[in-house]
Amino acid sequence: MVTLTEFALTVITISVSGAMSPGPLFAANVSYGLKGGIKTGLKMAYGHTIVELPLVILLGIGAISLATLPQFREIIAILGAISLFVFAGIQIKSAIKKPSAIFERKHGPFLAGIILSGLNPFFLIWWFTIGFKLITDALLLYSLLGIGIMFAFHIWMDYAWLCSVAYLSSKGKKLISNRNYTIFMIAISGILVYFGIVFLLQARH
Repeated sequence: MVTLTEFALTVITISVSGAMSPGPLFAANVSYGLKGGIKTGLKMAYGHTIVELPLVILLGIGAISLATLPQFREIIAILGAISLFVFAGIQIKSAIKKPSAIFERKHGPFLAGIILSGLNPFFLIWWFTIGFKLITDALLLYSLLGIGIMFAFHIWMDYAWLCSVAYLSSKGKKLISNRNYTIFMIAISGILVYFGIVFLLQARH
C-alpha cells in the first residue's frame, strides 16, 4: 500500500517539470511581472486554476466511469509511461534552448492565465496522459477524496513558481541562472524517465 507521503512525492516530482518548464505561461509571467510583481503572478495562477481544476474534476469523473473496463489501469499506465518519456525529451530540448521572455500583453494576467492554459496543447496532453494516471492512482488509494488530495499536491507549485518568477522579474533578477536551470531541468527529465519505467512495471502487475 502506497503511503500518503510516497504518493505526495510522486505527484510533486512529476508535476514540477510542468510547472517550471519554459513556455507561453512562463514567458507571459515574466513579462507581466516586470511591472506588476508578485500580484501578477498570483493573478496568473488564479487564471491557471480556473482551467485546471474543472479539467481535473472531469478527468476524475471519467476515470471512475472507465475503471470497470478490463485492463483499464494497465492501458493508462502504459500511456502515462510513454508520455513521460516524450515529455522528458521535450523538457531537455526546451531547457537547452534559452526560453524567451517576450510576450505581448494584450490581456490582464488573470485572463492570460486562463487563455495560455486552456489553449496550450502540451498542458492538455499532459493532463490527458500523465495527469490522468495520477488521478486514477489517487482514486484507487483514497476514492473521491483522492482527486482533491492529488490536486492540492500539484497546484501549490504553480502558485509558488509563478509568484516567485513574477516577483523576481519585478526586481530585475533571475530565479536561477540559465546554466543551472538547464542542469535542473535535465535532472528532472531523468526523474520523469524513472517514473515512466515505474509506470511500465506497474502495468505488468
